[in-house]
Amino acid sequence: MSSARDLFKKPGTPIGMLHLSGLPGTPHGGVALQEIMDRTCGEAETLVSAGFEMLMVENMGDRPYLLGGVGPEIVSCMTAVCCEVRRSFPQVPLGVQVLAGANEAALAVAQGSGAGFIRAEGFVFSSVADEGLMGEAAAGPLLRYRRRIGAEHIAVLCDIKKKHSSHAITADLSIAETARAALFCGADGIIVTGAATGEAASTRDIAEAAGAVDLPLLIGSGVTPELVPEYMEYAAGLIVGSYLKETGDWSGALDGARARALVDSVRSARG
Repeated sequence: MSSARDLFKKPGTPIGMLHLSGLPGTPHGGVALQEIMDRTCGEAETLVSAGFEMLMVENMGDRPYLLGGVGPEIVSCMTAVCCEVRRSFPQVPLGVQVLAGANEAALAVAQGSGAGFIRAEGFVFSSVADEGLMGEAAAGPLLRYRRRIGAEHIAVLCDIKKKHSSHAITADLSIAETARAALFCGADGIIVTGAATGEAASTRDIAEAAGAVDLPLLIGSGVTPELVPEYMEYAAGLIVGSYLKETGDWSGALDGARARALVDSVRSARG
């Protein structure tokens, strides 16, 4: 069985997000797969050298995203990239996210590449995302699929009240109630975010979710060195992407100095 607690043995585990450029068949695609793999492994080396303790691969460049599923070309390309990252850094736990809400695809990539966890959207309740209505909660189908392919060792970390979404449908449900629903439905950990990529999560939301369930809690957007000390009280993991880029924008080039500054802040907060 999966155990997210085995992944997060220290508070505030820094997780470096590896944003892939557009994959074949997507509107911003066109870069050769080998080039994508080389660039991703180069960024992974920068992050690991800076002290990042985990990595995550995400098809960020595939925008605009499909809702809930992707083609076999995306699964195969992401598996190839993840296998190369795992080969280069076998000691570093790896996660996978496939946008948007393509959670079964993420699980397949993780199973095929030896990754240890996935980030799942729409695990419980419905929301309206950029891509449209995420109308069916993923928990039931996803966990049955995980058992069917023998991937129960792979942890499912789920976003609650996720970014880039309207939650008017569930406006009567607090983030604490959403966290409890995720626990009830079998999530291995929960992720709290701000309203959009690069936007800080509310400390009030984080504290409320953390107080509601005994699950590893991760911060999934807007993490900066300045915010690390207040997040560390609650966070098992810190997923960092945009801050690590030269301009603080996810589409920029990776900045090694920013990566080191983030890790230094985590180490200082750990004492």
